Amino acid sequence: MNKMPHPPIRSYVLRQGRLTKGQRHAFETYRSRYLLPYDGQPVNLDSLFGRSAERVLEIGFGNGESLLEQALASPDKDFIGIEVHAPGVGHLMVEAERQGISNLRLFQYDAVEVLQACISDGALDVVQVFFPDPWPKKRHHKRRIIQPAFVELLITKLKDGGRLHCATDWTPYAEHMMEVLSALPSLSNVVSAGEYFKGADVFRPLTKFERRGLRLGHTIKDLVFEKRNGHTNS
Repeated sequence: MNKMPHPPIRSYVLRQGRLTKGQRHAFETYRSRYLLPYDGQPVNLDSLFGRSAERVLEIGFGNGESLLEQALASPDKDFIGIEVHAPGVGHLMVEAERQGISNLRLFQYDAVEVLQACISDGALDVVQVFFPDPWPKKRHHKRRIIQPAFVELLITKLKDGGRLHCATDWTPYAEHMMEVLSALPSLSNVVSAGEYFKGADVFRPLTKFERRGLRLGHTIKDLVFEKRNGHTNS
């Protein structure tokens, strides 16, 4: 696996909010059920979920509504979410417990460090990055999560034929994503070169950020790329 550049990428900028009473209760009561500790060791996903199944990782799940809906709709798949913001993690644990979900586990930690240390190479069938912060000001573009080094890290965690699915309602960021993903020889656009994926709502639930974007008249752009068999990044 390639070494990450110095200084290290961060997948987030911390904006911690206050926890509600219900969210605090979730951290006290449900964390052992849903929240995985970051200990710097690879997680055996078969042992964790008690089975072998398709594995989906979502990075930056916000309040978790999309991830929750997917886990409910696909009990035959296992879902892993990474989110640093405690209110979103707490909210998702509350809802997962209320719905009795067993095919969901969460990390509250930086995505880069989780991927490097806790997720084995070739362990994932799908990686999802939905509506990440677009950082629209040019001087902040370096903070965007979809950057070549980060995507190369994601690719190592995908199985051959695994998919990377990104979505944004900010057209300049969509163009940036397309440029980054298209430049990597180990990825192939499942539609055709330079084309955005249509009909993604069939397997991507509507999120709070998407609804807001649509109200503002933004165009939603989905990018779905597949890892080529036998390809690694040099």
